[in-house]
Amino acid sequence: MKVVLAYSGGLDTSVIIQWLLDEYQAEVIAFSADLGQEEELSGLDEKAKNSGASKVYIDDLREEFARDFVFPMIRAGAVYESGYLLGTSIARPLIAKRMVEILQENGADAISHGATGKGNDQVRFEVTAYALAPGVKVIAPWREWAFNSRTDLINYAKKHNIPVPVTVEKPYSMDRNLLHISFEGGILEDPWAEPPQDMFKLSVAPEDAPDTPEEVIIDYEHGDAVAVNGTRMSPLDVMLTLNKLGGKHGVGRIDLVENRFVGMKSRGVYETPGGTILHRGREAVEQLTMDREVLHLRDELVPKYAGLVYNGFWFAPEREMLQAAMDEAAQCVTGTARLKLFKGQCTVVGRRAPVSLYDPAISTFEGNEAYDQKDADGFIKLNALRLRTRAANRA
Repeated sequence: MKVVLAYSGGLDTSVIIQWLLDEYQAEVIAFSADLGQEEELSGLDEKAKNSGASKVYIDDLREEFARDFVFPMIRAGAVYESGYLLGTSIARPLIAKRMVEILQENGADAISHGATGKGNDQVRFEVTAYALAPGVKVIAPWREWAFNSRTDLINYAKKHNIPVPVTVEKPYSMDRNLLHISFEGGILEDPWAEPPQDMFKLSVAPEDAPDTPEEVIIDYEHGDAVAVNGTRMSPLDVMLTLNKLGGKHGVGRIDLVENRFVGMKSRGVYETPGGTILHRGREAVEQLTMDREVLHLRDELVPKYAGLVYNGFWFAPEREMLQAAMDEAAQCVTGTARLKLFKGQCTVVGRRAPVSLYDPAISTFEGNEAYDQKDADGFIKLNALRLRTRAANRA
């Protein structure tokens, strides 16, 4: 048997290579997607081969990730529940897509991953795989082996001399990409406990951020950021630039308890500096350019769209249908947002657009001929007609 393993070099997948060799006598092809982990990818090739992998793929997918996954999701205004910008969720379909391609290129028999049987990632990986390769075989070790905890894995790794970057004393897991870093598990499972400050990687603590605010100006075209501070950039460079700026000022940290697709609540801590800036800036330009009813309808669809991304249905027809609607709504979102970064806050301080629905001649409180205030009388009475009729019948 030949198996393509989504390999991160972390605790779970480091153990899984050895486990697949023992349990399935499998040839293991390790695949790591470079989605912006940076130093986390260092030495992975050698580590995977030393752990027993016959072949290792480390593919730079950052541009594709930013262009074809992150940016479409940001165009749609996707936010899950209490402010989660879906950094982990949006990475999984791209990873699974590439796994299927590697499986087909190598004539492999199955794919495997280190997602637990309690989490969302198992669904995201496998739903994507089935959507792209209906007959694919999936091996999910967490649903098969006898280990019950990450502590068990740490002990197994020690027994087999497998080096892993996790200890019993610091057992939380971390997932990093261009859009964010997520932290969960271990000491974070107590929702009352404050996350340790040395845990964070992308951002400084807001109280330690510079005492002087910094402005950033972002140009958008059809809902996509195309320039930062006057310099045109690719989606990848936009993300890299804004992550650095946002992290410097402590922007984008959130701590929430979310509802997993599998039915349980889970506490997650996230750093999303660049994504937070992009989201706020796009909203600012939308306020000028998007028709009221289109905006309201789009906002009604956002929870559904975000739920599809969160639950792993990126390659589902309903997400594709919604994406077409979101992209159509975003066609008018062309303009510039001016934002102030300061002590963890990202505040809109200005916006402009070449085609704006905001007309100061109409909205001004000063006298003008563009708006006849007397017209409001009939407007109010017509909208209140049903209420007046209802009240009269109760008399």
